[in-house]
This record gives sequence, C-alpha cells and structure tokens, in this order.
Amino acid sequence: MKHEICRVADIPRTGSMVVPFFGREVHVWRSSERIRAAANACLHFGGPLDCKDGAFVCQWHGAKFDMESGERLEGPAPKGSRLMFLSTRVEDGALNYFWGE
Repeated sequence: MKHEICRVADIPRTGSMVVPFFGREVHVWRSSERIRAAANACLHFGGPLDCKDGAFVCQWHGAKFDMESGERLEGPAPKGSRLMFLSTRVEDGALNYFWGE
C-alpha cells in the first residue's frame, strides 16, 4: 500500500520541508539525486527538528543528527541513536510512503 507524502516539485533544492504525515510530521529533502523523508522528532524527548547547515537540530535541547545517515552527532539524544527514515518511492511526480510490501 502507499500514501502520498508530497509532490516532488514542492521539495526545495536545499534544506528541507516539513509535511503532515498521519497526524505527525516528517522532514522531506533532496540528498544528491535521492529524496529522503524522516520523522520530525528528536530521539531525546521527541522535540521538533530544524534543518541547519546539513544537519537536523532539536529545537528543545540541541541534539544534532546527520541528514544522510540519521545518526546522532552530538547532544542529549542517546549515543548510537538514529532518526527514523520512511520507506519511500517517487512515482508520477509524487513522493510516496510504502508499507506492507
């Protein structure tokens, strides 16, 4: 099954955009030729993330995560933690979330 997250044309060339996703939010961004999507939630206390200088930074306590791997770079999130990336595919000009396949 699939669910459309956003239109590819709406995704900025730099930085990220935050879009609603089943009552939550996800960040969507371009990573080289690939489009990625990750939950907009810090792994420390679940605070929202800002996209800053190629990383996601928690607005609440400053935990920092790598945009490519999702790995924690610094801050109070647990060592070894990683952001949750969504299983996505681009079809017909849209970024879609896929599950159950």
